[in-house]
Amino acid sequence: MNIARQVETAELSDAALDSVSGGQAGVPALGGGGSAGLYIEAGPLTVSGGGALAASPQGIAGDLHFQSALNS
Repeated sequence: MNIARQVETAELSDAALDSVSGGQAGVPALGGGGSAGLYIEAGPLTVSGGGALAASPQGIAGDLHFQSALNS
C-alpha cells in the first residue's frame, strides 16, 4: 500500500504559460521607462538619490530614493 500523497497536475500550453509568467524574455515591452540618479560628495558628507518610472500595459510603477552618510 502506497501512503504517499498524490497531487493532480494540469497541462499548460506555451501560450498560457507565457501569459501567467510575464511573457517571453527578449520580447520588447509595450511601454517605456526611464531613470535618473545623482551623487554628491563634499568632504565627509555623501548624498545620493535617484528615481525611476516605468509604464506597461499592467500599470505604472515608480521608485524614488535618497541616501546620505557622514564619513569619518
